Amino acid sequence: MTDSLTKAMTHRPQADAATVLVVDDEHANVLSLKKIFEREGMRVLTAASAKDALEIIRSRRVEVVLTDLMMPGTSGLDLLRALRQVSPDVEVVMMTAYGTVETAVSAMREGAYDFVEKPLKRMTIVKTVRKAAERRSLVTENRSLKREIRNLKRRKIVGSSAALRRVLDIASQAAPSRATVLVLGESGTGKELIARHVHERSGRAEAPFVAINCAAIPEAILEAELFGHERGAFTGAVERRDGRFVKAHGGTLFLDEIGDLSQATQVKLLRVLQEGEIEPLGGDTRAVDVRIIAATNKDLQAEVKAGRFREDLYYRLNVIAITAPPLRKRREDIPLLVDHFLGEYCRKNGRERLAISDTLMNHLSDHPWPGNVRQLENAIERAVVLCRGQALRLEDLPADLRHRTNEPTTLTVSVGTPLDEVEQRLVRATLKQTAGDKIVAAQLLGISTRTVYRKLAEMGELVES
Repeated sequence: MTDSLTKAMTHRPQADAATVLVVDDEHANVLSLKKIFEREGMRVLTAASAKDALEIIRSRRVEVVLTDLMMPGTSGLDLLRALRQVSPDVEVVMMTAYGTVETAVSAMREGAYDFVEKPLKRMTIVKTVRKAAERRSLVTENRSLKREIRNLKRRKIVGSSAALRRVLDIASQAAPSRATVLVLGESGTGKELIARHVHERSGRAEAPFVAINCAAIPEAILEAELFGHERGAFTGAVERRDGRFVKAHGGTLFLDEIGDLSQATQVKLLRVLQEGEIEPLGGDTRAVDVRIIAATNKDLQAEVKAGRFREDLYYRLNVIAITAPPLRKRREDIPLLVDHFLGEYCRKNGRERLAISDTLMNHLSDHPWPGNVRQLENAIERAVVLCRGQALRLEDLPADLRHRTNEPTTLTVSVGTPLDEVEQRLVRATLKQTAGDKIVAAQLLGISTRTVYRKLAEMGELVES
């Protein structure tokens, strides 16, 4: 009785034991292998054909498939190819009585982990299957670690307001589809975070997410940056270079500030959306598999009416439109954001967690935040760096946040003041109001960030504030 119990416990699979699927049309061989692997503490499933094996794979978790190479109907190599489609992570070991070099090369080329020759030797087959299971475990663990690292690096969307939840619900619904998404909203509202939210919940989550700010790159080189170029395509092109579309192949390309694209680049982008092809500068047309998510703080319908943005491109991009709410429309999220940024920047600057009074929190919650979440984040980072005590003070905030006012700052000019001077004074005043944030200033002025930089260059004041 005791010996029988001990024997049963020895053969019982452990909780973390690998599952092996044995596929062979020879019933006696299947039973023999089943006994061998069970004695080694593994879980064993069996199938008499490739068709039965695929049905099991679709419904059960399997680490290693041990299959005969020569079977009636579907061969072991055919099964291997099918498994690469159905369950690409499973490791496959081939059994063959025709152990030629050609067979081994074919099996390995198709993705088999290894092969063993018949008649099978117990030690050899156990060792090979164990190594295959260990490899599967390492690959799975490595993928899990990469996912955890990616999650640590990922900026999360903070907030629980109804306005934000509505946006994230639409983004989550759109994510599994192949539809192009257009993210609208003011600067600093987190349009890129929404784009990443869509990507990370799509079937492309394991592929690259590539972002490019169309307004931040000079027009002369933007086309090459997007579509790539061949060596010698233009002066300075000393080597071939892939563009962002190629880098995002299989994944998502996020085109920020798309309203600033030139007409010529708009035409090339439209071709990508229609044909799924790009044409590098000086090169041949090639196919790309990329999902496009675009974003802008401009009114694209107004841009279309003004003739600055192609109507056909607008409708191609505007399949699913998501509008990021400004911070003033989700004030209940401000305390959560303050707490999040406070913890993040205390950690980054090696400081103990700073306290914040209810009075100061209310002061922050009442501010209009024309620069939205980005402005709030910058204010908290500055306050953490400059705070001398254990709690944030009003004095630690930027000057424009210390005295709340709901009235906009006014600028008075005399009649007859040259228009250029009016523009320069208005740009200076707006930059002062936004504490030097050029993106927020551009949003308030209703112009592109590129125009702000050009105005500053004309004024001889192109310096970082």
